[in-house]
Amino acid sequence: MKRRTWLLSAAGAAGALIVGWGALPPRSRTGSSRLWLPAEGQVALNGWIKIKSDGSVLLAMPRSEMGQGVHTALPMLVAEELDVPLSRVHIEQAGADSIYGNVAMLVAGLPFHPFELEERPVRVQAGEWVVSKLARELGINATGGSSSVADAWMVLRTAAATARASLVGAASLQWRLPVDELRVTDGVVSHASGPSAHYGELARFAAATPPGTVTLKARKDWKLIGQNAPRKDVPAKVDGTAQFGLDVRLPGMLYAAIRLCPMLGGAPGAINADAALVMPGVERLVRLPAYAGSTAGFAVVGKSWWQVQQAALAVPVNWQQRPGGALDSRQIGRELEEALQREEGFVFYEKGSVAQAEADASRKVEALYRAPYLAHAALEPMNCTAQVKDGKVFLWVPTQVPQMGAAIAARVAKVPVEDVSVTVTLLGGGFGRRLEVDYIAQAVRVAMECAGRPVQLIWSREEDMTHDFYRPMHVARLTATVDGQGQLGSLRIKSAGDAISPRWMERGIPALTGPVDMPDRTTAEGLFDLPYGFAHQEMLHVATRKSVPVGFWRSVGHSHNAFFSESFIDELAFEMQQDPLALRRQLLREAPRYLAVLDLAANQAGWGGKLPAGQARGFALHESFGSIVAQVAEVSLLDGQPRVHRVVCAIDCGTVVNPGIVAQQMESSVVFALTAALHGKVDIHEGVVQQKNFPDYPMLRLAQAPLVQTHIVSSARPPGGVGEPGVPPLAPAVANALFSLTGRRLRSLPLTL
Repeated sequence: MKRRTWLLSAAGAAGALIVGWGALPPRSRTGSSRLWLPAEGQVALNGWIKIKSDGSVLLAMPRSEMGQGVHTALPMLVAEELDVPLSRVHIEQAGADSIYGNVAMLVAGLPFHPFELEERPVRVQAGEWVVSKLARELGINATGGSSSVADAWMVLRTAAATARASLVGAASLQWRLPVDELRVTDGVVSHASGPSAHYGELARFAAATPPGTVTLKARKDWKLIGQNAPRKDVPAKVDGTAQFGLDVRLPGMLYAAIRLCPMLGGAPGAINADAALVMPGVERLVRLPAYAGSTAGFAVVGKSWWQVQQAALAVPVNWQQRPGGALDSRQIGRELEEALQREEGFVFYEKGSVAQAEADASRKVEALYRAPYLAHAALEPMNCTAQVKDGKVFLWVPTQVPQMGAAIAARVAKVPVEDVSVTVTLLGGGFGRRLEVDYIAQAVRVAMECAGRPVQLIWSREEDMTHDFYRPMHVARLTATVDGQGQLGSLRIKSAGDAISPRWMERGIPALTGPVDMPDRTTAEGLFDLPYGFAHQEMLHVATRKSVPVGFWRSVGHSHNAFFSESFIDELAFEMQQDPLALRRQLLREAPRYLAVLDLAANQAGWGGKLPAGQARGFALHESFGSIVAQVAEVSLLDGQPRVHRVVCAIDCGTVVNPGIVAQQMESSVVFALTAALHGKVDIHEGVVQQKNFPDYPMLRLAQAPLVQTHIVSSARPPGGVGEPGVPPLAPAVANALFSLTGRRLRSLPLTL
């Protein structure tokens, strides 16, 4: 990004301050800002930081809080550089401005690293788009890809340090004292000779004071970063004052319940609304087309959600199957395996000559792995409150993509996007499902029929489960060779399955008007970038398009690709008659960062030590989202089913902002991943998803949850991701333990004996 100059605007009482930002991370900023206008008693020092009259700090929060702790971690960065207590930093949800954008989600599917954005074209059927131009125009603000802290690391620290420099500079000018003689303690600037003032007293003058030289704190001077700090969102969640999407209450608000065609891609034919319209509390029925990749249906609107939900279920409908015929997951599985055999695929990575190594090999090891469709099953079902009044649209919504939500709302209501206001609430789980905007479009369409009254659209659990954007079904064939000296010679991985990123872009980006045709990194991530030192490697993927709606799922392609690769590494260890840990050490001789994580997990788990009778250990190691995680799972059988007792996690996620949040996210990842590994599967028959609620899509119960122990590698690297990297290693670690325990190699998810 050397050729770019970024501007950050600020407004204060005495004028405007323009700060040049020439070194912002390329994944973080996609354009110039508008003014972040201060309210009464506030002064904006830049596009991120406002100072209140009492000296407390307001941070423009660009990311959605869905349990990952971002409302604590990002204020910690600001508090550190401003030298204020964490309790004095408050958040204000950032508006739809490109300076808060995060193009990591946009470029996640490109076949090159997100940092290589300059003038790299992506081919679509309508022509060629220049990615950097598209990213600048869109300025997507997304919470995803485990990128919140990584993106904010330099940006927020620099914003806070710049604000601090202006505040101290203002004190220096007012008191006529040298800057280097001033000290800041808990947001109070003082001098040994006596003068002192808190930030609120200096803010107005600081808004017109150039910051001069801005220097970030040295690591040795950190007081907050790297320390456990209490979660700022916990008190409100405990006392019930936290506002999730379902908590929104507005004067005159109506409720809407949806009923979508049970067959994916289908539509309602004749609808007889008479029975519903005479039921208590019901006001109207609104037909819903297939917005943003959703299935068509209708909504019933009335005074309470329970009333309209019962009415929606009472409506007789002549449902129509999709024009292309009914979808069937078993048939799709067969088609993927056929595609694996028949089609060449896109080569994501190659090294040496796999073909020659296979020709010279003394023997081959080969295995076929399978992963099913999975639902997100977030605790809070899809919901959105919308109001369309006087040519403007107002949204209160738990979303990971507020700008995309505003764009789809503008398209549905036929208003300029500038006339759409978005209030982002807390998210009761996201996992990628709230990167979609279908439910926002539906809410706006319903609100357009409600004469200016706000309406809260709520999906039932059954609609949520049967009309998700599922993690795609994937298959992979892995082949390794052993040479004449008994050494591993090559690794070839070929996978097949639907691509997520192109479908997501088609659904949610208005600038795209046709199908997107491009290789998708998410299909192959975690396979084309394996750290193991095979002399000859080839990784290719066959992209399919099977009409099942697919979307980003926590850790995306890594979630199943790690199962494929790490299970296969254990298969190779068995074939080579080596300990799985020893083989990994051998293959990681030139990867010291991975070795450090591997050894930490093994040592803390007591790898090779005794276990109670009937238990076994399994190991897995995987890098995703800039972090390396190794896990050791201790497993037994209970009534013939896997029972995981303990999971030891080691993680290198670079510099740690809050170790407590890292541990929480590892625990969350293990529970989430273990649920999927043991139970997760979505079956589609005659176009209908068979799993409809938690009884047939079970979650891990409290009594089944293992002890999770997290150990963090000390690192001076910039922060990596934390919310997702703990998911991928879990399934292979458990599968490898089950093989050690039973002698059965499970190559399909979920892991059933």
